[in-house]
Amino acid sequence: MSNLTKEQIVKSVPQKGFFGHPKGLFTLFFTEFWERFSYYGMRAILVFYMYYELSQGGLGLDKTLALSIMSIYGSLVYMSGIIGGWLADRILGTSRAVFFGGIFIMFGHIALAIPGSITLFFVSMVLIVIGTGLLKPNVSSVVGDIYAEGDNRRDSGFSIFYMGINMGGFISPLIVGELMKTSFHLGFGVAALGMFIGLLVFVFTKKKNLGLAGTQIANPLSPAEKKKTFSIFTVTAVVLAGFIAYAIPKGWLTFESFIAAVGVLGFLIPTAYFIVMYRSPKTTPVEQSRIIAYIPLFIASIMFWAIAEQGSTILALYADTRTDLNIMGMQISPAWFQSVNPLFIIVLAPMFAWMWMKLGDRQPSIPRKFSLGLLFAGLSFIVILIPGYFGDANTLVSPFWLILSIFIVVLGELCLSPVGLSATTKLAPAAFSAQTMSLWFLSNAAAQGLNAQIVKLYSEETELLYFGIIGGTAIVLSIILFLISPIISRFMKGVH
Repeated sequence: MSNLTKEQIVKSVPQKGFFGHPKGLFTLFFTEFWERFSYYGMRAILVFYMYYELSQGGLGLDKTLALSIMSIYGSLVYMSGIIGGWLADRILGTSRAVFFGGIFIMFGHIALAIPGSITLFFVSMVLIVIGTGLLKPNVSSVVGDIYAEGDNRRDSGFSIFYMGINMGGFISPLIVGELMKTSFHLGFGVAALGMFIGLLVFVFTKKKNLGLAGTQIANPLSPAEKKKTFSIFTVTAVVLAGFIAYAIPKGWLTFESFIAAVGVLGFLIPTAYFIVMYRSPKTTPVEQSRIIAYIPLFIASIMFWAIAEQGSTILALYADTRTDLNIMGMQISPAWFQSVNPLFIIVLAPMFAWMWMKLGDRQPSIPRKFSLGLLFAGLSFIVILIPGYFGDANTLVSPFWLILSIFIVVLGELCLSPVGLSATTKLAPAAFSAQTMSLWFLSNAAAQGLNAQIVKLYSEETELLYFGIIGGTAIVLSIILFLISPIISRFMKGVH
């Protein structure tokens, strides 16, 4: 199985059957739709669950701590992708990794759905982190597998796939946000059901639609390597468990120290991976050049997601405490704003997919698309400071300012995120295909690890400075990236 060629894999997948794309896109589209339904439904109410009082059905945590935990949770979710990518590349293959990931995610949501203590909350975090690490990078990697080299449908296919992600993300906060008024745990239960449906779709359609895609183990472990890896894993797990058991009573391992450690790891792990992939004897000189080109794109992605991911932290808090939620006599849930981002993507993603296909070889280069993404992200934070500048901290803001800010960041997301997924499959060294996709998601992990520290600086008093500095920094970086994009393109060695 490990000797399959790219051509053999593509030939095994029916190439017509889903909006002019390979039939396998149907399976991957709906698997990811339901996985994102479960994840974004849970995420839409999680920060409120943490800081709402016990009498309101929450955990009663401090707001600033809840924001930091939310960011570090997101960081760990994406950081775990590096382990999921490694397991897919060396042991499981991407298809099996997707299946096992869905199982872990489902049980994580079930743990949240059980009324209990903060202990169950952390158990659920561990399960969802492991499951998302296995599923998310690998399902995206399989999308790349179903297209031949040079297939002009690839960018469009990733945009359609990305639309499926956001259809799940649009529907679930509306349902779960309404259910949280009755019970947070009922909302989490619906998230668990969503992942179960996604697993059914994947299991019952993959054989017919995906063919050999996802079955390839790119760089399988030898028997000796398997034995060594198992030994290292066992020793590491025992040492880590012992350290945690000793450090918590001693006061060494606290929320603050853990958040700081994860933030540092968010930058150290991708740095190590860039070095390992670049120096590997399995990486060709052309692939080394493409790795160098990937670095500034990775940095730009960190800056973009540092803004975009605050939709579930700072902007969620802004929706709950600074926004007028009474619209035409109806009191809306603050969680509903989590549906605005995916709604705009559902509407705009087909337009962007059509635009890239229409432009063909005349479309902007990958680095210039990234620079546009950063520019829009910066502008979204400049927009959200305007009502605070003309009003005051005690005045509730019209929800349309928040919606406008989200709309602008979505324009950036469509320039950067699906393009980044596609670029990763193009620039990845052959021996590190799934792991490079995991590396792409590590840019999000680094961003949210950074956010875990940044969100502490936000308050109603520092609001203007907070949005202004972060937004301005993104705009400056977008200009720099635009100017150096021809240099980056030369290092990409033929990848446009």
